[in-house]
Amino acid sequence: MLSDKVKLTAKEILEKDFKSGIKGYNKDEVDQFLDFIIKDYEVFHQEIETLLQENRRLKKQLEENHKKGTTSPQASSVGTGNTNYDILKRLSNLEKHVFGSKLFD
Repeated sequence: MLSDKVKLTAKEILEKDFKSGIKGYNKDEVDQFLDFIIKDYEVFHQEIETLLQENRRLKKQLEENHKKGTTSPQASSVGTGNTNYDILKRLSNLEKHVFGSKLFD
């Protein structure tokens, strides 16, 4: 799972305390940068969660479609791997249907 791979949380970053040296970094600059990192980290975490939920939803939908023996138009077009020839053939048939014999006059 994702939580096993992520080493830090936003809270851990916030609570990190750096020891100061003789000529250490400016504490305010470090704090501002850590605040910036925390905000990004929270955005990334939320985006990952959203994508994981969507992934689970789509897997569940795919399983349900397989159980029903049906697939959505999107899944079938991806699964069959439409070629340019297939697309051109459909386009040609559509043009014949829409324009009829006017197209070939």
